[in-house]
Amino acid sequence: MKVFLNNQIVDSSEAKINCGDGGFLYGAGLFETMRASNGIIFALDEHIDRLFASAEKLKINMRGDKKYVADAVYESLNANGLKEARIRLTATSGVLNTENSEPTLLVTAMEFGAYPKEYYEKGILVVLNSYRQNPADILSGHKTTSYFSRITALAVAIQKRAAEAIWFTVDHRLAEGCVSNVFIVKDSVLYTPSLKAGILPGIARKTVLKLAAENSIKCEEKDLSINDLLCADEVFVTNVIMQVLPVVAIEAHNVGNSKPGVITKKVMELYTQYFDKAVKR
Repeated sequence: MKVFLNNQIVDSSEAKINCGDGGFLYGAGLFETMRASNGIIFALDEHIDRLFASAEKLKINMRGDKKYVADAVYESLNANGLKEARIRLTATSGVLNTENSEPTLLVTAMEFGAYPKEYYEKGILVVLNSYRQNPADILSGHKTTSYFSRITALAVAIQKRAAEAIWFTVDHRLAEGCVSNVFIVKDSVLYTPSLKAGILPGIARKTVLKLAAENSIKCEEKDLSINDLLCADEVFVTNVIMQVLPVVAIEAHNVGNSKPGVITKKVMELYTQYFDKAVKR
């Protein structure tokens, strides 16, 4: 596999970062996960805007401007000859507390692997995560490389044969999944947690909100509780890799009639159409 690392394409076996890099030592970095289809990266500008907004907020130095980063992403994709790909961009300030340290930018692209088809047809099981996230945490709402708690919670979910684990805040508000945003449907109205809950402003979440507004699906961003989640008629989770995944069970609790709901299926259809148009497929 070829990767883009600090101005050049190299073989992954030859890619090297400084052993003092803050991202490696302390998780002091940012990342973006993107999807390419038909050789086009979906919502690339939105991903890069989010990356740079977080870098400014967290005082992480970036290598190059937005165009430089966008070009690096496509260089990695093309160097591997891929049309359908999962792309990971990682950015750090390089060696911390050192004068004239060069920021690190790493972009990898690998063959896209879809979630199982049955997840979309029959829906998925999710579990409730016992850990809590704090909206007051400086990292809250940012996609940082300090991701160990998410990986741990997701591993526990997988052991329970679930596809995702749902997080709540320290003050018991519904937050998000380990790798996804959460939506619920109640009485034909779509709800999703407010960004004030410290959740990631997901690119797929933003897309769903846009599509709902354009297609007369009433949607509200607000504080939600575990009761809202368990009493929902429908539930689904989103990210740019899974797109829209229906949730039919939360632990031992069945959601609705244990099948993907009407509004969920409509959102899935709208998202697929929007995605296909964006990548000219």
